[in-house]
Amino acid sequence: MTLIAPGRTDRRYLMCEPVHYTVSYEINPWMDKTRHTDADLAVRQWRTLRDVYLDLGHTVETIDPIPGLPDMVYAANGATVLDGVVYSAKFRYAERQPEGPAYQKWFADRGYVTHTAGETNEGEGDLLVVGDLVLAGTGFRTDRAAHAELQELFGRPVISLDLVSPHYYHLDTALAVLSSDPADPQIAYYPPAFSAGSRSVLRQLFPDAVEATERDAVALGLNAVSDGLNVVVAPGAVDLAAAIAERGYNPIPVDTSELLKGGGGAKCCTLEIRPASGAGR
Repeated sequence: MTLIAPGRTDRRYLMCEPVHYTVSYEINPWMDKTRHTDADLAVRQWRTLRDVYLDLGHTVETIDPIPGLPDMVYAANGATVLDGVVYSAKFRYAERQPEGPAYQKWFADRGYVTHTAGETNEGEGDLLVVGDLVLAGTGFRTDRAAHAELQELFGRPVISLDLVSPHYYHLDTALAVLSSDPADPQIAYYPPAFSAGSRSVLRQLFPDAVEATERDAVALGLNAVSDGLNVVVAPGAVDLAAAIAERGYNPIPVDTSELLKGGGGAKCCTLEIRPASGAGR
């Protein structure tokens, strides 16, 4: 693999080091309280992921982890940032609810305009920007009413997608954005994670999408991060890596296996900060 690849678009990410990481409760099928977790290993894997972003020329900012919030490492769930405006997360489960205000405060303290969500949503876990659209998951964590709230806030078309498998409880576990270029938006997704109607919508919107295999999905391979050229992907997603390489992307395998015990991979750990139009990346 080549880390520095020409033609990529620089990105700005927010991450949270997993110093308090553990699995002390179960709110998705990946979590097992009886299974040992290694916070030191989680930190090492997280730092490797961060360093890959830095090597690619991206900017990584960090939010201080809060004791008692072990899932705060999954920064993508903390908000949705589009056009320099922050739509806060409003978590479904009590164990994670303090994370929403913590992330919103981080942005507010740095001068961002923030909007406090009235509807239940889990940030970029379920709200993914693809070109001029926002693909919005529902079925497990984010209410459909949040899709309407987001559309009114950002004035972008929001496409609701129904998730049907509890293992793929957030949209970003079942669908990866490969290119956000409005002129050529591209995705990869795992069809069985979606309802029949949502699969039909995805086929109409993205007829050339990469369809991931079951092997990709169970490795949480679709929880990937792309800068439009380089794609950070789980090492176990070998079919997906091969498929996107054929499309001209540069797959970069990064092991986040310890964090997978909480139900998250590279994308879950990475919240993209999208600036106002014309402000650059």
